[in-house]
Amino acid sequence: MSRLQIRVDCSGEMPLGTYLRQRAGISAGMLKRLKAVPDGITRNGQHLRTVDPVSDGDLIELHLPEHCDHTPNHELQVSAVYESAHVLVCDKPVGIPAHPSMLHRTDTLANWYAAAYPGSGFHLVNRLDRNTSGLCLIARTVYAAHRLRGQVQKRYYALVRPGLTGSGTVNAPIARERESVITRCVRADGKPAVTHYRVIRQTPLCTLLELIPETGRTHQIRVHMAHIGFPLLGDALYGGDCSLLQTHALHCGQMCFPDPITGEQISVTAPLRHEMQMLLYQNNTETERKTEL
Repeated sequence: MSRLQIRVDCSGEMPLGTYLRQRAGISAGMLKRLKAVPDGITRNGQHLRTVDPVSDGDLIELHLPEHCDHTPNHELQVSAVYESAHVLVCDKPVGIPAHPSMLHRTDTLANWYAAAYPGSGFHLVNRLDRNTSGLCLIARTVYAAHRLRGQVQKRYYALVRPGLTGSGTVNAPIARERESVITRCVRADGKPAVTHYRVIRQTPLCTLLELIPETGRTHQIRVHMAHIGFPLLGDALYGGDCSLLQTHALHCGQMCFPDPITGEQISVTAPLRHEMQMLLYQNNTETERKTEL
């Protein structure tokens, strides 16, 4: 049973459900699960409904059994990079979505986790696109998920065409394309989005970038790099060159976060995926051959 204590901090009274959603970061799905558990939400040991008012200083306690209720898939292969009683970090391969959907019901990270860790909760702290590889942080309890909210720092690595130099910041709002459910774009009425980039390696065929997003908009890095004229290699959705790679060259390679219990800073890394490394190696080989000639 996972237990999470929340001290109410608000002026006046507010319905419990509203406070948990808007101030405490508890999702609608989590609230639904809590309401289905006897004494799932209590105040001073007394059962509390989501419509009941709470006020400043109230101590709310959430009680929730932890398990992953997704369909287990024992065939998926995902590597765990770091794990403790409260969190797990894995290196997600290309082609595996984070959560089940209409088109991907049993071939997701959640399905792998359900098979590998059936007794733990699955609360994805950071989400990667299906064809973005690298580090994903999973909280194993609702308490850990709550403590990690907004506390994770990530560094991404991407390949773009040659020509970009130095470093810079893209500060451009991102919105959904009006005619598309998936595609995003830079638009004045979009949500604020900031991405910092730095060139760390140049080769004849591509440039390797390190990127640090300040915000977490959908497709943010992909949209921002396309916006400045350097879409990711393999990113057909945003105009990237697909002659060298068939999936967009984006990898979450570094992550830092506090342990949800002790506060100790945890740092983990994951090397570039194979096809990105091969492209860089191929460039080195061609350069060496030209030098020999």
